[in-house]
Parts: sequence; structure tokens; C-alpha cells
Amino acid sequence: MTTIRTQVGIIGAGPAGLLLGEMLEREGISSVIIDTRTREDIEQTIRAGILEQSTIDVLDAIVPNHRARTAGYRHEGIELDFDGAGHRIDFEALVGQAVYLYPQHEVLIDLLVAADARNADIRLEVTANDVVDLDTATPRILATTKDGEPLEIVCDFVVGADGTRGISRALVNGARREGHFREYPFAWFGILTEAAPSAPELIYAASERGFALISQRNETVQRMYLQCDPEMPVDAMTDDEIWDEFQARVPATELKRGPIFQRDVLRFRSFVAAKLRNGPMFLVGDSAHTVPPTGAKGMNVAVADVVLLNRALREHYAGGGDAFLDSYEEDALVRIWKAQHFSYWMTSMLHAAPNETSYDHNRRIAELRTVTDSEAGRKFLAEGYTGWQFAGWEPVEK
Repeated sequence: MTTIRTQVGIIGAGPAGLLLGEMLEREGISSVIIDTRTREDIEQTIRAGILEQSTIDVLDAIVPNHRARTAGYRHEGIELDFDGAGHRIDFEALVGQAVYLYPQHEVLIDLLVAADARNADIRLEVTANDVVDLDTATPRILATTKDGEPLEIVCDFVVGADGTRGISRALVNGARREGHFREYPFAWFGILTEAAPSAPELIYAASERGFALISQRNETVQRMYLQCDPEMPVDAMTDDEIWDEFQARVPATELKRGPIFQRDVLRFRSFVAAKLRNGPMFLVGDSAHTVPPTGAKGMNVAVADVVLLNRALREHYAGGGDAFLDSYEEDALVRIWKAQHFSYWMTSMLHAAPNETSYDHNRRIAELRTVTDSEAGRKFLAEGYTGWQFAGWEPVEK
């Protein structure tokens, strides 16, 4: 068995794990990151990404030469489309902030480049099997390399950043689904299409036929979603039927059509783990919580977790005590539940439930009117969408 000694062992090389490694390095705290995937798999984990201003601020300070500002798209608002008309929510005018459209895999590429530059100890194709001795000051991660060799990482703290299917959530909570869970009765049918953007900003459309989201990946590729049944087969509609359905749900905008080269169905689930800590082991990111994508919160809440945990570990190793370690769960849950509420609110306001009555539909449209007709309502949405300031964030020099 190969044994490694480090201060912080991180399970998972997703956005949360890689960003935490970068932040700890700048505090002089050693870490080892392991992940079951290859680098190619990590860099091709295609997910949409809306980055809040606070997330951009963290990347500015921590990740040299990240490309979110240069390759991403700065959006100063969104459009809510209902009753056949568009209603713009002007983030910049309402709250003085914007968001950046920048896919998650691009963030991962930036983080891996930064890790390469500092010769970070990241071990890929390594499977974490268990974490033992959590009742001691030196917990151990027991893992297996791609060659089947046993690997032991002895550390002071363990961070579970291995997502919804990793081992960390169950190790902290006793079971993977121990916590607060909600499954929605609808899903998104998503497509990627070779076409120029149909609109300069995202369109969230609530129609009598169901929800639709018009987004973009870049200047030549659009990412678009239709509300659908969770059991809908990906080949249930022809390309022409898909385009006709999108256009029917977004009547206020003439959509630009192109060849569809990817289809998928994205189920909607919300989850918050019962516990975020078990002794010296902590959960961050999707290991701790998930949200439906309507509110664009997922990666941003993960960054907020990392900021708080980095502060706690920095204070511990600087001799400042363990108060922030002890309050990590309570502190993180404040933003986690705000994000859960915002995501639920946006989702329920824009989507028609399968058993929606005429009363339910008209009430939802009235809610959309209440938001768009009121400056206070528009400001509430803008503040939630662009995000709240990160607790515990103190900018550091690169």
C-alpha cells in the first residue's frame, strides 16, 4: 500500500474540490485531490453554467488567467415571456450586477490549468472506497488506483466533493439520501443546435403548453429546453416537431433554427443533506445539496460552501481556533436554503404541474405579472438570480 500524508484530503475533482485545492494552496495548506475519472472525462463533463458576480470575484482572485470574463457572455438581464409578450428583468439597473454565461466544463478546464501551474497533487482514475478513523485526529481515505493498487491518504481533514453519486454523502449522513428531498413531476427535454443565438439574453417562457428556456452555448450553438414528462424518450419527437413546439412556447421571439446534434432529458430534484459534517469530514457542493437548474444556483452555492470551508481551515491552521469549523454547517445552510427557496420559487412560478387547473394557471400568470409589474418584484428576482454576497469572503492577492 502507498501511504500519503497531507493536511486536507479532497475526494472529487469537480468545481468545488478543485477550487478548494487552489484556495488552500494560497493559504499554505497542503491537499491531495483524488477522482475516479480521467482528465478527459472531467473536461468533457458538459453542464450549463451561470456564474454569479461573487463567483467571478472569487475566480478573479484565485484562478490566474481564468477565461470567464473573456470567453463567457456577460448578461445584464433575462426575459420572462408569458401571455405572448416578453418582460425584461434588468439586473444592472435594479441591483447593479450581472451574471456570466460560462459552461461548467470550461471552469473545470481553467481550474486544471491553474493546478498544473502549481504542480498540484491531483490523482485521477483513483477510486475512494472508504474513509476510516473519523473519530480520530488523523482520518484516512482508503482508495484504489487504476492499476488496482491500494492507496491510503492520511490527513487532518477530509472534504467530500464527489457529487451525488460519490461515497462522501453517506459517510457523513449514514445513507446517501438522508436529508431533505423533493422530486418534481416534470423534467427538461434539452437540445443542442447549430444555430446563432435567438436572443441576446436568456428567455424564460411560461406558456399554456409548458415552460421553455432559450439559452446559448456560444455564437454558433444554442442550448434550449422544453418542459416535459420525466419518462419522455429522447427520440419522441422529430426535429421539426421539436422546433414547432419551441416556437409555440416562445411566440414573442422568432427562433433561429439549425441542426439538432444532442438531445437529453434532465430530471428535476432538490436535496439538502441532513448533515454537512461528521467529525473531521465535511461536505461541499453537490455532495451536500442539489437544486433544479431554473434558478441557476448550483455551481454558485458550491463556491459559497468552499469559501466558508476555506476560511474555517485557514483559521484552524493559523492558530485562530475552530469556531468557523464548528459553525461551517450552520453558516453554509443559510445560503443553501436561500438558493433552494429561489430555485423552487422560479421553478413553480414558470412550470405547469401535470394536474394544473385553470385556477392554478391563472394564479401563476398573476404571480408573473406581480413580479414584472413591480419594481420591488423585479428587484427581488434580480437580487436572487445574480446572487447574494458570499459570507466569509475576503479577497486575497493572486
